[in-house]
Amino acid sequence: MKRLSPNRYGVPAAIHTPISYPQPLQIQPLTARAEPARYYLKPGELFVGEESALVETLLGSCVSVVLFSPRYRVGSVCHSLLPSCRRENPCRRDCQEFSRYVDCSIRRMLEWFLEQGIKQREIVVKLFGGSDLLSGPQGLASRGIGRQNIERAMQIIEEEGLLLASSDVGGVRGRKIIVKTYTGEVFLKRLCRTGLK
Repeated sequence: MKRLSPNRYGVPAAIHTPISYPQPLQIQPLTARAEPARYYLKPGELFVGEESALVETLLGSCVSVVLFSPRYRVGSVCHSLLPSCRRENPCRRDCQEFSRYVDCSIRRMLEWFLEQGIKQREIVVKLFGGSDLLSGPQGLASRGIGRQNIERAMQIIEEEGLLLASSDVGGVRGRKIIVKTYTGEVFLKRLCRTGLK
């Protein structure tokens, strides 16, 4: 398992060097698994790997994109804050902040899948979050950061030739999701809206 994060517990992430996997993935049989590891993704973090895991995160205007291979039973999930990187050369491998951005996160996760020999048509994609918790006087008609994150995610998914299997996006309520990286299942709970107006 590689947990990719620009800064985790004050230590730079291991993403500075290219991810390398000496052996191709093997198709995993449907057998009882040991208790999966549990991870909590903070904003700007990304999980990708072969490890059976339950990955949990809370979303407001941020979005989570889940990629899953049913054949290899591997998955990834990101918790991205902003739609696009504004750097001159975005989404480069040496960028330490790639997982903060929707476009770079999706491309980096897809890159990992392709390196494993998994084809785009075999990848199940799910999208969550992007609520406008603090919608302004124009209400939901305005393009708040949540709406921009959703639009950018949909654009990248289409550009990369991926098919969106399911989504739960927009609105004014936050979401809590738990992703089973080894089955692709996503459990979702919509959070109550507090007294924010």
